[in-house]
Amino acid sequence: IKVEKPRGDACRKIGPFYQDKPDAEKSLFWFAYNTSKRGITLDIETKDGQELFKKLAKTADIIIESFPPGYLNKLGLGYKSLSHFNPRIIMTSITPFGQTGPHKNYKTCDLVASAMSGVTFTSGDEDRPPLRCSAEQTFFMSGLNAAVGTLMALHHRQNGGEGQHVDVSVQENIIMAILVPYWDMTGTVWSRCGASISRDVVKKRNIFCCKDGRVSWHLLSGLLGAKTNAVVKWMAEEGNSGGPEVIDWRTIDMDKVTQEQIDAWEKLFEAFFITHTKSELQNGALERGMVLFPVSTIGDIARNEQLASRRFWEEVEHDELGATLSYPGPAFKSPENMWRIRRRPPLVGEHNEEIYHHELGLSKEELVILKQSGVI
Repeated sequence: IKVEKPRGDACRKIGPFYQDKPDAEKSLFWFAYNTSKRGITLDIETKDGQELFKKLAKTADIIIESFPPGYLNKLGLGYKSLSHFNPRIIMTSITPFGQTGPHKNYKTCDLVASAMSGVTFTSGDEDRPPLRCSAEQTFFMSGLNAAVGTLMALHHRQNGGEGQHVDVSVQENIIMAILVPYWDMTGTVWSRCGASISRDVVKKRNIFCCKDGRVSWHLLSGLLGAKTNAVVKWMAEEGNSGGPEVIDWRTIDMDKVTQEQIDAWEKLFEAFFITHTKSELQNGALERGMVLFPVSTIGDIARNEQLASRRFWEEVEHDELGATLSYPGPAFKSPENMWRIRRRPPLVGEHNEEIYHHELGLSKEELVILKQSGVI
């Protein structure tokens, strides 16, 4: 159940919008993150609103909230207050820096969280300022880990324990999600590598242009030099030559190669890539044992045959729009209890009557009064 303010959640104002028409009921951002939920409106800063929330909490298993630390406590709706009458309740709080510490009251956005977690410093090219990752990556990762923490609390409760308060820090989540695993795997600090990656005094590109976009490819040598030899052989078969074919990339000593040589070789490889499409290069890489991948656009992903074969995309009807929209489906497959999109995202207050009247037992007259007084 998504609980919104009486005028609707602020996320409804975030674009883009369906058919580019700004409307609180047509935000594609809202659509993307609110499928399978019922929606009610409630002003929890009013006395009546607080009593209604407590009624909801009495039979709830989990409450997920992202208010500033202490906000719900001031309203008498914090974990300690709710657990008095529902000791099995689990409350998961997602905040920028957690419920404790000198930064607990700091506000954030994705850019702030990314910058203060060190991730921004690792993004982009070394000779340019750091970059923010596209989209709200810090919040996505925090939501994922909040779900994991919530399920762990639920598991604990089902094995004889009580409910508990799960404290999720956005800053800590993004550090643990990216920087710490990289150190664990490599024993090194994540270095910046945008369109190119540096090794000592030379820099090698990661992204190359092709006929219909870009591909990810890297000039390999040593044990992986055979992968580069495979590209060179393909180039020779099509009459492309001029330097790389006279080199055995398995034995070349990259410590003795200058940046000018790297740049010259990469221009020759890109001149070959530019004569082929992403699909042709991918198929050729599979056949020849090359390490090359297409850089997919959003359109490419929408048309991806692998995703289509696994029925990743789900068609969801929007009766209010008179349209059916494609949504990303489950992130995993399982034979039991398969996750499916059960309903489109809710309209503002769409399920007020269903929940307040049919489930909590309020009369329709009471709903009218609550509506008129701005409580719902």
